[in-house]
Amino acid sequence: MTDTTTPVVWLTQEAHDRLAAELEQLSTTGRTDIATKIEAARSEGDLKENGGYHAAREEQAKQEARIRQLQQILRSARVGEAPPDDGVVEPGMVVEATVAGERMRFLVGSREVADGTDLDVYSDRSPLGAAIVGRSRGETTSYTAPNGKEITVEIHEAKPYQP
Repeated sequence: MTDTTTPVVWLTQEAHDRLAAELEQLSTTGRTDIATKIEAARSEGDLKENGGYHAAREEQAKQEARIRQLQQILRSARVGEAPPDDGVVEPGMVVEATVAGERMRFLVGSREVADGTDLDVYSDRSPLGAAIVGRSRGETTSYTAPNGKEITVEIHEAKPYQP
């Protein structure tokens, strides 16, 4: 069941499987490995001046944050439901557009989907993403950038992402 306050994340089956495997590894052997490092560093004595202990604790904090992030992504994921190839921009679409006079090609959606590609990724909740979601090829729109400038966007093409 998806939490209605959490936005849905579109994932390919490959991306979902990769993230689930990462979560499994971090939650099991990853946690065990960190605990072993912390225990080994703790046995070295004075914790105030123990760089290995502090590094291991920092690594543990980063790992736990990644575990929470993966759990959230996987909880809100829709798997394998590619958007229709109708030219309308929505999450999961690769968009070709002229943004502020520069032609760009990018994915609207989650970085997790495009992992391993050279595509830039813009969330559908980012200023650019929010301005173009629901728009069609050939349309021109604009949005206000964080610096206050009005940015013009002309959509040339929107196609479902194919890994």
